[in-house]
Amino acid sequence: MNKSKNTAVKKKFRFSIRPIIAAILVIYTLFPIYWLISLSFRNNEELVGAVPLIPQSFSLKHYIALFTEKGFGVALKNSLQVTFIALIVSLAIGLCCAYVVARHRFRFRIKKPLTYWAMLVRVLPPVAFTIPLYIMFSRMGVLQSKIPTTLACIFINVPLIIWFMVNFFQELPEEVEESAKIDGASEWQLFIRIVLPLVAPGIAAIAMLTFMYAWNEYTYSVIFVQTPANYTVPLALAVLNTEDNLTQFGQVAAGGIISVIPIMLFVIFAQGYLLQGLSSGAVKE
Repeated sequence: MNKSKNTAVKKKFRFSIRPIIAAILVIYTLFPIYWLISLSFRNNEELVGAVPLIPQSFSLKHYIALFTEKGFGVALKNSLQVTFIALIVSLAIGLCCAYVVARHRFRFRIKKPLTYWAMLVRVLPPVAFTIPLYIMFSRMGVLQSKIPTTLACIFINVPLIIWFMVNFFQELPEEVEESAKIDGASEWQLFIRIVLPLVAPGIAAIAMLTFMYAWNEYTYSVIFVQTPANYTVPLALAVLNTEDNLTQFGQVAAGGIISVIPIMLFVIFAQGYLLQGLSSGAVKE
């Protein structure tokens, strides 16, 4: 009887402590987001000294100053251009290369070395490629534009897409492709109309990762971007200093909130394709 009572007490304690632990973890996870939002709506006077937990003022001056004084709208447009161009080109190149690596029978056994070599480019720190890329872009005469940042994002994302998507293509049954060829489908029709819809969940997942990297890219931007007209969002946030070299925390917080919105919208958009692909990806005999 004592053992059963002790067991019941332990189970009751476990069930009672779990919601408390979960609540603590949720608060710990969401508090930085709350703090960022609260800082973005406070006046400058409230951001000096001991900042209260609950905002004592509400103002949109930091958001207004970003677009009227700091040119944040230009940086937002530049980031959107760089991110979407890098995303589209990276997916176009990476998906084609991954399909070739997965389906093509090489004469020599270089499939695994080829995939490992592609992944090596992604594993190495981005700083390792800055000097050769800078020399190449300087000789091309494109350092005064957004091209270097875009090409650098493509250079980093393509190996990741190849590495990620090779497994998806290899898991597809070859019978589906063979039946499409028998029906007269060309290689491009087979790839675009048959293969890509079947790997839609993988494309949606890797598109999220590619979008996030290109949107948050800072290392290449700070090295290759030489004019304020080509600043991206991370670089624009990094230079939000006053004449006394003091960081404008309210404006940085407001910029951080704005910079999260495109990522959230894209993730919601891609998540729909991810779920749709998972629900309709069964192969019919």
